[in-house]
Amino acid sequence: MSAPIQQTAAVPAQRSAAKVPLRPGDRRGEGVVLNVFSHGFLALWALLIVLPLLWLVLSSFKTDAQIGGSAFGLPHEWSFDVFRRAWDKGIGDYFLNTVIVLVFSVPLTMLFGSMAAYVLARYPFPGNRFLYYFFVAGAMFPVFLALVPLFFMVKRLDMLNTYQGLILVYIAYSMPFTVFFMHAFFRTLPTAVFEAAVLDGASHTRTFFQVMLPMAKPGLVSVGIFNTLGQWNQFILPTVLMQPQSGSDPERYVLTQGLIQLQQQQGYASDLPVLFAGVTIAMIPMLVVYLSFQRQVQAGLTSATLK
Repeated sequence: MSAPIQQTAAVPAQRSAAKVPLRPGDRRGEGVVLNVFSHGFLALWALLIVLPLLWLVLSSFKTDAQIGGSAFGLPHEWSFDVFRRAWDKGIGDYFLNTVIVLVFSVPLTMLFGSMAAYVLARYPFPGNRFLYYFFVAGAMFPVFLALVPLFFMVKRLDMLNTYQGLILVYIAYSMPFTVFFMHAFFRTLPTAVFEAAVLDGASHTRTFFQVMLPMAKPGLVSVGIFNTLGQWNQFILPTVLMQPQSGSDPERYVLTQGLIQLQQQQGYASDLPVLFAGVTIAMIPMLVVYLSFQRQVQAGLTSATLK
């Protein structure tokens, strides 16, 4: 009687073993290969980003002769006088103009974009989808196609070469992405909190500013960083809209325009260290902003999918 029992017990064991497609060791091997490939790709990508930045910063401390020599050779003298010269040649004014524009354009973009996204995400009404897709379509519209009508529109408003004109244009072109991003974020917020605020007698305005907007802080930080980077590095719009209209009209160039002007002012008297120093000055604030808020940016990008 013992022999048949042993045979019947062995059959399920063989069947269960046949169902296993891969041994655990094989899966671990696949995971190791995938990790090595992904880490190697990330290391290569980091080198492609870090090496040009390192070359740029090192070139700021070199002379013209040293720049033409070894690309990553260390400077013979570490002097910050080149940054003072770049600042005096106009980088300081260009930097101030850029800060003035962004101090108003980024907060207003976040305010108007968040309000529009909140209404489209939480309040159903006729035409809701049409307005949402209208904003989304704006993100797909190339800026180059609107430069000529935009120029004449701003000219008729008498806002060429003015801070307020560039601020309004920045807000208009940053709204589609802001509405698209915040719309998805507001839809993930719990409805129970909104209903509790309404039952407590809070108005729609108070509910938005005191309840829903603080809950959307990760998304606000993420899209705020993207808007700051995009507006700080914008070139084509300031080039079209921030040109002096007469001899008495002052220059209000932003940093991207200023770097081109700095290169053109050199002429044949090449002073490459000053140009590299100007680019470094323009680059450092954005690096500081991104490195300071990188955790908030990652949290904002992942929270909408994890909730």
